[in-house]
Amino acid sequence: MRLPFAALILASAAFGSAAAAQPAPAAAVAGPADQPTTRPEDVKVNQLIVYGDEKCPPSTDEEITVCARLPENERFRIPPNLRGDPNAPANEAWAVKAQELEYVGRSGIGSCTPIGPGGGIGCFNQLVREAKEERANSDEVNWTRLVDDARQERLGRIDAASEALEEQIKADEAAKAPE
Repeated sequence: MRLPFAALILASAAFGSAAAAQPAPAAAVAGPADQPTTRPEDVKVNQLIVYGDEKCPPSTDEEITVCARLPENERFRIPPNLRGDPNAPANEAWAVKAQELEYVGRSGIGSCTPIGPGGGIGCFNQLVREAKEERANSDEVNWTRLVDDARQERLGRIDAASEALEEQIKADEAAKAPE
């Protein structure tokens, strides 16, 4: 009988935490000076996913190897926890939904409506809030830096061209001047 992948991971996590919670035997910690000792907290745990009929690498004295086995047809697939639609409404956090509901039906001061005094103040707040959301959801391209780099490169070309032109003018003046 095959265990599901999640059960294997949970079992390995429980084994790892139980092993870490056990006190070290006295012989393992305080051995003879010529013999290296390994404490349980110094042992590395290597968690691997193997596919199909692949062999799980054996554990060593310094490393515990725990393998989870998946079918061969899962080797090049996106992991199951990443396969869904992250933008689906079901995946939206409750706090985000509550924040959206906070602004439903608002009027008066701090709202972006023509009703009541100070309604225009809320328009600026709404604009700032939308700009922050847009920036948070944007790609990681720093357009300001890219524009500055392009400007510097352009100025460098203009400076180089003006220096070359100035050198040419000086050479022409030197050639025309009587000696």
